Amino acid sequence: MKPTLLLLAAGMGSRYGGLKQLDGVGPNGETIMDYSIYDAIQAGFGKAVFVIRKDFEEDFRTKILSKYNGLIETELVFQSIDALPAGYTAPTDRVKPWGTNHAIMMGAKVINEPFCVINCDDFYNRESFMVIGKFLNELPANQENKYAMVGFKVANTLSMNGTVSRGVCQKDDNGHLTSIIERSKIKHIDNTVCYEDNGQWVKLDESTPVSMNMWGFSPDYFKYSENSFCEFLDQLDENNKLTKEFYIPSMVDFLIHTGKATVEVLDTNAKWFGVTYAEDRESVVEKIKRLIENGVYPQKLF
Repeated sequence: MKPTLLLLAAGMGSRYGGLKQLDGVGPNGETIMDYSIYDAIQAGFGKAVFVIRKDFEEDFRTKILSKYNGLIETELVFQSIDALPAGYTAPTDRVKPWGTNHAIMMGAKVINEPFCVINCDDFYNRESFMVIGKFLNELPANQENKYAMVGFKVANTLSMNGTVSRGVCQKDDNGHLTSIIERSKIKHIDNTVCYEDNGQWVKLDESTPVSMNMWGFSPDYFKYSENSFCEFLDQLDENNKLTKEFYIPSMVDFLIHTGKATVEVLDTNAKWFGVTYAEDRESVVEKIKRLIENGVYPQKLF
């Protein structure tokens, strides 16, 4: 059974403005996730599941899904504040989504095979899809508790227009993830990658692996997530019930530190790019143009 691609598309780009997942950056209006779908097909994925908000379903079906007819099976699932396990009710004044791992949970009813999770507004490059696709395709039938993430070199993930947040990863001698430390401000300073820590800029080796939210899971991950999400909800209080989120790195960290699962770090030289800031868009358009000129992508994807 071919693996599935789970695309997280429920968020709005607060720094960029607007629904950037539907922004055309290719020569024929292709979106960043169109290129992800194209690369996933090349890497052997058989289905694409999109996590979106219900209120832009019509736009999504018209502008996005129609392009994939006959190319790859597609499904839509919806993330909402009231999508909670049985017995739980969302706080009345909650408007903030429950986070990225809650978004993953929306795919449980339509995904029964190994799957890869990505952000829709990140350009991961084909090499990364080949790496994670190979891992998922080679998993034995009914394999559980053996996951993976694509580890991008931090120097290949920066923006020229401001700092970025990255999950800085450490791994053991077997290549398994041991920790992710979120660094909220990373940038180049005098050709050196640095992150800010307590007002000081600290040097970071440019080959250090970071997470760009490109994960490989088997379906047992859904059950782990539901159990942990219930514990997350039980721990909410008056101070955080409107803002606290359930993130993928937190879930993964729990699984690896309790010995329930291993996460293999799949190193790649692929260069990430995306529209973190509005000023990044011009660069993204130019990079895609060069990839087309170099024959990596056709002039018209679909």
